[in-house]
Amino acid sequence: MTDLQQKPSPGSKMTLRRVTEVTVRAVCGLSVREDQKQFVATNALSIAQAYFSKYAWFRAIYADETLVGFLMLEDQPEKPEYFLWRFMIEARYQGMGFGREALNLLIAHVRTRPDAVEFLTSVHQAPGGPQGFYEKSGFELTGDKEEDEALLRLRL
Repeated sequence: MTDLQQKPSPGSKMTLRRVTEVTVRAVCGLSVREDQKQFVATNALSIAQAYFSKYAWFRAIYADETLVGFLMLEDQPEKPEYFLWRFMIEARYQGMGFGREALNLLIAHVRTRPDAVEFLTSVHQAPGGPQGFYEKSGFELTGDKEEDEALLRLRL
């Protein structure tokens, strides 16, 4: 960050942007807090997986012009459900409302997708995990599991 750039603040304009050859290194350099690493794969692994999945849609999360996070969606338009595969906010930008706003932007995007009826995600149910974050945004536990993670659903 140069001296001319400002750090983002609560209320910064949030955008979801393509990861490019210019930004991929910075996106891969983002990290959650040490105690959160058990809950989400690295962005490098996520981007690698995305390139081998025809259904992955991924974006960098920006607050104004500062890169603050990453998300990845499983987007299968032939199904009425969409799946939040990965979601992270860089440790130093957590607690500023960026996660909530980025999730709202993603939900708005999913609502524009063909036949979107529900939006799913999964979480490790452990202390410090993200379940409460998703529940505050309207997701509810389904009672089902996916790869040992609890499924949550948001009806669109």
